[in-house]
Amino acid sequence: MTQWLLDRTYRSTSGEVRWTTLGEDGAPPLVLLHGTPFSSYVWRGVARALADRFQVYVWDLPGYGASEMSAGQDVSLAQQAEVFTELLAHWGLTDREPTVVAHDFGGYVALRAHLVHGVRYRRLALVGPTTLPGWGSATYRLLGEHPDVFSQLPPALHRALVTEYISSASSPGMHPAVLEQLVAPWCTEQGQPAFYRQIEQNGLDVTADLTQEEYRRVSVPTLVTWGAQDAWNPVTLAHDLAAVIPGARLHLFEGAGHLVQEDAPAELAAALGAFAA
Repeated sequence: MTQWLLDRTYRSTSGEVRWTTLGEDGAPPLVLLHGTPFSSYVWRGVARALADRFQVYVWDLPGYGASEMSAGQDVSLAQQAEVFTELLAHWGLTDREPTVVAHDFGGYVALRAHLVHGVRYRRLALVGPTTLPGWGSATYRLLGEHPDVFSQLPPALHRALVTEYISSASSPGMHPAVLEQLVAPWCTEQGQPAFYRQIEQNGLDVTADLTQEEYRRVSVPTLVTWGAQDAWNPVTLAHDLAAVIPGARLHLFEGAGHLVQEDAPAELAAALGAFAA
């Protein structure tokens, strides 16, 4: 598999964050946010496709991927939005108003940074975002109800659970090497407790503080995209969210599941490039 390396670090209020950029310095900025239980690795194809027109910023949220995982770490979505706000300032993008593309949990993080912290974007694209009530796979719900039980699984059973869970995010199925790249960070000594930590801190009610009334205050051109075969966040939520955000456009990807980046990378990159341009 092609190497994916985040070669830069930022010391955030929730620990060390790993990040990098692709494309020409000074090109229009575009920031990619991942969700759970993933990392920036899911954006590799889209990031490279967009890097010919944009300076693309990618990063692993604290507690995910190559970023710091530690006991007692605050990986709540509210804290992730604060870290994202910090990062944009660190990158010098606060006044440049980047285009932001956010998947799953990243969608809530981007929306909260905009609505609560006042961060301005040029455009906002949401990919199967975790926002309105009704999100969450059956597995996520079960893990959230019994984190004390599942966190005690022997490493081999933990790996099997995480592998099966992540594989269900794709509708047609993922290449085994890609699946391993997504599973591996959660199967280290630090990664196994981190996996359950982020679920325990982000229950199904964690997004409830941003109501439909709040989403009506979104003041940036918005594209809502969704995998038509998303088994984690029902596609009905795509229509609901697009109806709530003023002027939002809706784009569905037939044959794609929750991980549109893996199931339809070329189609997603084309849609995002056209929207961002």
